[in-house]
Amino acid sequence: MENRNFAIIIAMIMFLVSNTISATDTITHLHPLTENQTLVSKNGEFELGFFSPRNSDNRYLGIWYKKIAIQTIVWVANREEPVATHISALLTINITQNSSALLVLHQNNSVLWSVSVSRKPKNPILQLLDSGNLVLREENDENEEKNYLWQSFDYPGDTLLPEMKLGKDLKTGLDRRLSAWKNESDPSPGSFTWEMDVTNWPEPMQRIGSKKQFNSGPWTGLDYSGKPTRKPSMVFNFTYFSDQNEVYFMFHLVNTSVKARMVMNQSTLKRVHTAWDQNEQQWKVYALLPRDFCDEYGSCGPNGNCDGNKVPACQCLRGFKPKSPRQWNGGKYDEGCVRDTPLDCKSDGFVKYVKMKVPDTEHSWLNQSMNLVECREKCFRNCSCMAYSNSDTRGSGSGSGCAMWFGDLNDLRVHLADAEHDLYVRVPASVLETNNGSKVKIGVAIGGTATILCVLLLVLYFIYIRRSGTMKNNAAVVDHFKEEQEEDLELPLFDLSVIASATNNFSIDNKLGEGGFGPVYKGTMENGQEIAVKRLSRSSGQGLKEFKNEIVLIAKLQHRNLVKLHGCCIHEEEKLLVYEYMPNKSLDLFIFDETQRMLLDWSKRFQIICGIARGILYLHQDSILKIIHRDLKASNVLLDSDMNPKISDFGLAKIFKGDQSAETTGRVVGTYGYMAPEYAIDGNFSVKSDVFSFGILLLEIVSGKKNKANHHDKESTYLVGYAWDLWTEERHIEVVDEYLKGDLSEALRCIHISLLCVQQNAHDRPNMSSVVMMLSSEISLPQPNPPALFLGDHSDQQHPSSLNELSITTLEAR
Repeated sequence: MENRNFAIIIAMIMFLVSNTISATDTITHLHPLTENQTLVSKNGEFELGFFSPRNSDNRYLGIWYKKIAIQTIVWVANREEPVATHISALLTINITQNSSALLVLHQNNSVLWSVSVSRKPKNPILQLLDSGNLVLREENDENEEKNYLWQSFDYPGDTLLPEMKLGKDLKTGLDRRLSAWKNESDPSPGSFTWEMDVTNWPEPMQRIGSKKQFNSGPWTGLDYSGKPTRKPSMVFNFTYFSDQNEVYFMFHLVNTSVKARMVMNQSTLKRVHTAWDQNEQQWKVYALLPRDFCDEYGSCGPNGNCDGNKVPACQCLRGFKPKSPRQWNGGKYDEGCVRDTPLDCKSDGFVKYVKMKVPDTEHSWLNQSMNLVECREKCFRNCSCMAYSNSDTRGSGSGSGCAMWFGDLNDLRVHLADAEHDLYVRVPASVLETNNGSKVKIGVAIGGTATILCVLLLVLYFIYIRRSGTMKNNAAVVDHFKEEQEEDLELPLFDLSVIASATNNFSIDNKLGEGGFGPVYKGTMENGQEIAVKRLSRSSGQGLKEFKNEIVLIAKLQHRNLVKLHGCCIHEEEKLLVYEYMPNKSLDLFIFDETQRMLLDWSKRFQIICGIARGILYLHQDSILKIIHRDLKASNVLLDSDMNPKISDFGLAKIFKGDQSAETTGRVVGTYGYMAPEYAIDGNFSVKSDVFSFGILLLEIVSGKKNKANHHDKESTYLVGYAWDLWTEERHIEVVDEYLKGDLSEALRCIHISLLCVQQNAHDRPNMSSVVMMLSSEISLPQPNPPALFLGDHSDQQHPSSLNELSITTLEAR
């Protein structure tokens, strides 16, 4: 009897110990999480542990609702690296001095998932909060969100929980976006995503692959423009925030006792808003997005308006007609609508559309301080303004703020009766002569879409060439545009007289510099806006193909570390690009000048380095297009008034499609000294080619020296070879610019990173996401292999350029 009682007592003790371990909400570096343990948040709302999806033997580390009988996963750590069957895994906090990651999920010494942080903590703990957020923090910084070392809310899976941000940190480049599971058995990222598009007027966008599927529309003060009704939700409230540091959307619960979530579903390609019904013990669906045909992005094509209460639902805007009548009548609306009557800038006016979802803001302009009258006047004066509206609909319907659109109007739809947004679309005077039998006041407007004006100008150009007897020399130009005249440049097209006036007729006093493709001038528009104008010379190596490539590419790119293109001008043989003005000009003017480089302390240089890295990462990975710049160098990095870097000159950039990762060309273009060897010798380029150029640029910024110069009393020695020699001799401190003082550990780390970027074998070089992580954290770095020391000596082939060049240098391979 005594033995039996003793056994019962021991069993109870073991049960209590086991239960205590599994019920805690925290682990430390001394107590890792094993597969038979879980973390449970303080009030028992969420649980973290290992699980297997339905119909799968794979195991993952994830978070689910604790108090719901149906296991509902809201976050997965190792989405792409499952735990192998029958082998134990362990989640640990690693605080060794040389650890590459602080939080590690490993199995048999193989890392399945890890988290790196920017600073080394003293007493880190991992805690699961009642919000569902898994946070890594210092033990004494409880609930101090700003001091979190890392949090799972910054890396969503397929689920958005209350208080979780969907958006982007514009300072760090952190992109909080959702991606669906591939299927119910595989939590790895699918093709269905939801993220914040950071335009001038940001908007949440759903995509299938790279194709836009559903646009929530921009925030209008009360809600998103794409929401069909303004009636308050019984479940959700929404918050939108935007400033120069970050842009995000989040939702809150009307009743905090309710459990609700937003989930991306790969099988249905819908975003599902659900709340848990306690009585019926199931998830109740409150919304499916997209909801209907009109919700599908661009359902009626460019300049087509979707109204679900009409048959057919698609109607061309007034003054427009179907681009392809046969397809339109057959129910295929993809090509949308085009102008029925050409615009006349001196007599155009606006048609008012009420209760609208505003167009896609990808090519829009925003000013929150203007009123609607001022907005109308500004649109009148702008030759390319296609439409305008209030940006904020609050204030008893009067509204405030100003939004303007350029180019085609995409993703238009009519909303339900309680929607409040009105849209004013520019039309010819003839369209405004009557409106339901009554006269309409005609306002004077200016404009025409970029596409139509380009076509008209090109027709005039064609006539000019023919009459001047230069048809033969320019046939290739005309043929090129004939083939692609339907492609919308989606940018304002400026009149030559406007640019000439802004630059004082291209006065030598306004000249900022000159590169291989022509001079760059400073200009001031009538409204006081400062611009930089690149005027391509007739003998320029940048032909029509490169010119058009630069327009199309930059028009589609939006990032704080990429230069903004305001528009272009094509007039006879003149080809002009109009950029935002960068008061501090280009980076080379600072780092290669004995006086100017003294103005750049290390903090400024490191800020520039990180900005350039984030810009390249955006081109390679985060933008809609996968872009290889191919001419990254100091003179192609411009600096704004706060010394923030902006990558410029995309004339030689190359778009990669789908899963394409490399390409070979017989025409090698770029600047020797920055070219990767595989590109300079064999014409092979990839994202790793840009990584190589970044490595060279990184060395130049740290050292204040050009790559092609005399170093260490060795004539014609490249900087990369000089740095490598000092690295092998453990004297790389000598690479650092002599003007830099203080703690140089960060600068030495940058030298290490640069040598990783310029390794001979392209496969050995890190990608830009790894480079950004290396720059932003203290993870240990691998040892670099010898660099590529073949950089060519073809200075005789380069176009002459001054130190203050702002354009591209091209080379033709022999």
